[in-house]
Amino acid sequence: MPSGTPAHESRLVVSPGKIELGRGAVETVGEYADTYGDTALLVASAEIYDIHGERIEQLLTDAGVDVVVYDDVRPDPTVENIEAAHERYVEGGCDVIVTLGGGSSIDTGKGVGILAANDGNIRDFGVDKAGYEGVPNPTPPIIAVNTTTGTGSEATRSVVVSDESTSTKFLIVSKNVVPTVAIEDPELTVSLPQSHTAFTGIDALTHAIEAYVSVKSYSVSDDFATNAIRRMADALPKAWANGENIEARTETLIGQLQAGQAFTNSSVALVHGMARPLGAQLHIPHGLANGLLLPYVMEFSLIAAPEAYADIARTMGVADEEMSDRAAAEAAVEGVHDLCSDIDLADYLDEYGTVPPREEYLDVVEKMAQDAIDSGSPDNNPRKPTQTEIEELFVRLYDDALAPDSPRRS
Repeated sequence: MPSGTPAHESRLVVSPGKIELGRGAVETVGEYADTYGDTALLVASAEIYDIHGERIEQLLTDAGVDVVVYDDVRPDPTVENIEAAHERYVEGGCDVIVTLGGGSSIDTGKGVGILAANDGNIRDFGVDKAGYEGVPNPTPPIIAVNTTTGTGSEATRSVVVSDESTSTKFLIVSKNVVPTVAIEDPELTVSLPQSHTAFTGIDALTHAIEAYVSVKSYSVSDDFATNAIRRMADALPKAWANGENIEARTETLIGQLQAGQAFTNSSVALVHGMARPLGAQLHIPHGLANGLLLPYVMEFSLIAAPEAYADIARTMGVADEEMSDRAAAEAAVEGVHDLCSDIDLADYLDEYGTVPPREEYLDVVEKMAQDAIDSGSPDNNPRKPTQTEIEELFVRLYDDALAPDSPRRS
């Protein structure tokens, strides 16, 4: 078990108020919305709304709830996304928020809730300005209908927002943004494309691994993380290979929920600190950025917590009790590399990213490293990195995994 917060210290255990889980869970959305309000803002991307939106609207209206739709959520939601959705919330006289989708929709809904209940603009609540727990008032009720298997945002107190004016992402963390209800219906995840099954699944695995090795880990978060690692390592390749495998979809859905519960009660660490600026600069999905970085950060960090990484390897089934902790920790790194290879993670860069020439990339490495440090997440890492070490990791990542002729893409 990793050494984190001593067991005797008081801790707030964060979780959604209610979790509705299993096939058919989506049928309860109207009942919950009617419990908490009269007019719902339904938040979704256009793509997800086209697949599930009419059904959700019907369930809400059948329950007597009026519906106002905002269906312009973008991947990695922006300040402008949140402001536009909040304007729709106010104009529609809404009093409850229903999010439909994954992390982008949920984070947009959380952002709307922050603005609805607090004075200021969304940038004011970032941890770099307001600190952790920097949202004074709780959001209106949020019902998160999850359609992905990765972010765990329906279980967390985190909001990630893209600021296009500075090409950066900022983080908001507060117990006052945790959704009131999380609806987890595996049938809604069957429509998830293979690419996004990969992105969201590796995102969830990253959440669980970082939560387990974090200096803020403790027994409750460790249990969530261990179960999530076991589920994602086993079920993610199956769900990626066959999206209609409902058992694998269910396991990844539960795994990503547990991973969200793990990191919101522990923390994320260096991977996430680096992934936010990498994603902003290369315009790649958050989960893809996490997955690309994960094995390199694990390799960098394992010297500081070999026992924790050995636990991860054994949980993944890539090491046994006969191996030394150091050897098992190294096996965890290779196991994650192999999992990313199995789901063709790096191959998605051509379609979902913009990888610049090496010299252009090197020009922004120093800024990305500073942005990573400013996020605060590297402080939670078992091995404390210097800025120079973060820069070296970014360069190694480019040469080994991002460049078109790199070993991981060949």
